[in-house]
Amino acid sequence: MSRICLALGLLGLTAACALPPDGVSETDLARYDAAVTSLGCTLVTEPDYLAAGIQTGLTREQLLEVTAYKLSSGGAERLPEGGIKLTTGACA
Repeated sequence: MSRICLALGLLGLTAACALPPDGVSETDLARYDAAVTSLGCTLVTEPDYLAAGIQTGLTREQLLEVTAYKLSSGGAERLPEGGIKLTTGACA
């Protein structure tokens, strides 16, 4: 019984990690996806993040939080050379 409770508790923690960042709307998430798609589906360099920030209106901190959310929810993957690649929508 305790193993089941532990597993359910861990599942709950994992699900909580995949929540969108506070202060970021569904519209913001859609703008992020569109911006990253327009950059070839990747965010690797500082100019990529600057362009995404201009296109979305999100702050650098919000971009990083959305990127972490996308990674934890399976919407993006880390690239071996650094940066991330979206794995959903037009980037799938």
